[in-house]
Amino acid sequence: MKAIEIERKFLVRNDSWRDCAGMSHVLQQAYLSRDKNSVRVRLIDGRSACLTIKFHTAGLAKDEYEYEIPVEEARDLLLHATGHVIEKTRYRVLYEGRNWDVDVFAGVYEGLTLAEIEIASEDDLPALPKWLGREVTGNKRYSNRAMAVASCSRPRMHGAVDDRAAL
Repeated sequence: MKAIEIERKFLVRNDSWRDCAGMSHVLQQAYLSRDKNSVRVRLIDGRSACLTIKFHTAGLAKDEYEYEIPVEEARDLLLHATGHVIEKTRYRVLYEGRNWDVDVFAGVYEGLTLAEIEIASEDDLPALPKWLGREVTGNKRYSNRAMAVASCSRPRMHGAVDDRAAL
């Protein structure tokens, strides 16, 4: 199914978002190519899986195609990762009527927490919660794909509040 994805991404300043957190899912995801566009396999809670293909277009927008696939095929595809498998728990957080996804990373990126919101257009300006830190939209070092193909060594952590979990 084709969709257009437009999102903004932020570092997370503190854990106060947890007061509004709803459901969560444990995700394992891997990228299957190093191309400019991306092919991603995602295993969700070990019980469902999807294959996603994204094509960058103008600005923040991406054409996205996502297909449900059998869990066993996803597990097999994870073995073909370009780089390493990203591990994270994604929480749905409602703030002023809008759903945010807060990703708490595990594995090599343990300590990193990012929040993202899908928006209808680049002109859409959602209210920003106080628990957000610096915006990192468009910063490639915070893209899951870039993190997956980066060195597998533990990322260097910074001490500043907004950068406490920077890569």
